Amino acid sequence: MTSTISAAAGVSRRGFLGLAGLAITTAGLAACGGGGGSTSGGASASSSVKLPTYKEFTGLTPDLAGNAKGLQAAYFKLPKPVQSVKNAPLKGKVTGLTETFDTMSPAMKDNPFWQRLNAKLGGDLELQIAEDIGDGYPAKFATVLASNDLPDMMWVPPNQGIPNIGPMLEAKFQDLTPYLSGDAVLEYPNLAALKPDSWKTAVVNGKIWGAPIPSTPFGQVYIGNRETWAEVGGFGASNAEEFLAKAKEITRPGEQKYALEPSYINALHMVGEWFGAPNGWAVNKDRTLTNLYETDEYAASVEFVAKMFAAGVFYPDAQATDIRARVANGSVGAQVVSGPHDLNDYRALNESAGFEILVPFSADGKVTPTYDMGYGTVGFTPFKKADEAKIRELLALMDYLSAPFGTVEYLQKNYGELGQDYTLDGNGNPIRTETGTTNAPGLVSALTIMSSPENVNFNPGFDDDTRYVNQQQQKLLEIAWRNPTNGSYSDTNAKVGAKIGKQLRDKITDVVTGRAKINELQNAVKRWKSEGGDKIRDEYQAALASDAPVFRT
Repeated sequence: MTSTISAAAGVSRRGFLGLAGLAITTAGLAACGGGGGSTSGGASASSSVKLPTYKEFTGLTPDLAGNAKGLQAAYFKLPKPVQSVKNAPLKGKVTGLTETFDTMSPAMKDNPFWQRLNAKLGGDLELQIAEDIGDGYPAKFATVLASNDLPDMMWVPPNQGIPNIGPMLEAKFQDLTPYLSGDAVLEYPNLAALKPDSWKTAVVNGKIWGAPIPSTPFGQVYIGNRETWAEVGGFGASNAEEFLAKAKEITRPGEQKYALEPSYINALHMVGEWFGAPNGWAVNKDRTLTNLYETDEYAASVEFVAKMFAAGVFYPDAQATDIRARVANGSVGAQVVSGPHDLNDYRALNESAGFEILVPFSADGKVTPTYDMGYGTVGFTPFKKADEAKIRELLALMDYLSAPFGTVEYLQKNYGELGQDYTLDGNGNPIRTETGTTNAPGLVSALTIMSSPENVNFNPGFDDDTRYVNQQQQKLLEIAWRNPTNGSYSDTNAKVGAKIGKQLRDKITDVVTGRAKINELQNAVKRWKSEGGDKIRDEYQAALASDAPVFRT
């Protein structure tokens, strides 16, 4: 049994996004640590902290260069590996808490892949790994935190239901600012190669608390089956009505063919971009914030998605679990995915088909469309309080585990040992052996969620896909907007954001599916504001970066 390794170059967000809003109880921590009283994560102090000096890794030359706007460097094949770490980082045992988004790997004592990694690390890396099932990680995090028997490091997801995060960090974890701020980070070159935007997530109360975990900076996109949309002149459109007309023509229930997957909230996100809606929050000229839900563009988007639903273009089973396979075989025309990089998931299901990434277009031919960039990180990994020697050992470990794509250390972490865990195909790309397929995926996922380099665009064996994703990324960046609250913390959002957001989304779904009238949306937004939305706005405004651009509305 073998499997081609196609995308170990980035963090999967499937399970990460599923954590949204699951609360973790940290009651009592506010009394344990100072400096954590600000509900906006110490906004003024955080805005003035000196981030780690950025020093790009230059040991390898990509086939297609990235850029500062977010375009990912691209590789057509695995480069000849170079070494980025001189010495093994560990001197003994290190413990950690993380999560896996893949099938759980065998335990360390039964896992040769894990044992070989530990040999390279110079000690034993022992991990408690929660599975991506239900509220597995939040529950595990809460239990471990309450036990006062903390592992050496614990992954903290961003804005995923952890209240009082400032007091928690002050009480339980090590301030890493002296070790990482400014040029101090240069002692750890792979950490210095993480971009400033990634580090912002790890700043709370004016202090740096851990190594960030970059993810793709790109947000959701529609991916469609090229052959299906070719029947109606292609996947794109000049306006929303034209797209709907194409979707109606593709949809033939008698043949079990439908244009779109049945995720109405995802569809609404895409349509909102066509109408020029902001990415989460819009910065106004007076530096106040307006939420997406409060805009006319969003209301117009809801109304249009309701029109799409009435036209019957969505696959009828909202609980279907095989939509990706249906897009691959052409029976469903398109699906919303987490980013352009997900194109290779469809390629894995159907190597002979063609797949396209939809670039947002103007809803009416007049309004300028937007494209929502993603969060950019999946949190950070702080260390429990310890002496300087232990902290430096942990930083050296994170430096190793954050080694850039194509390095010796990256290969060891993601692929293992050549000849045992993986082999190389005729183009020099890795293929997992049977033992690698059995032992690696769950552990690799767990390691990647707590430590990662900047992501790259890598689709081994499919150079045309790599070029195409690169081209579409460039087009998306031309209309891209970033949520101005990314990297900021709102305690109210952590406590009630998921609850009030769900109430509003439930009403929106009712409107889309015809169970409620469009005029009910306004009252639902008012309820969202009164039950926490306005307070969330105040907390984000207090932490708003001075260079956050004004949204063009």
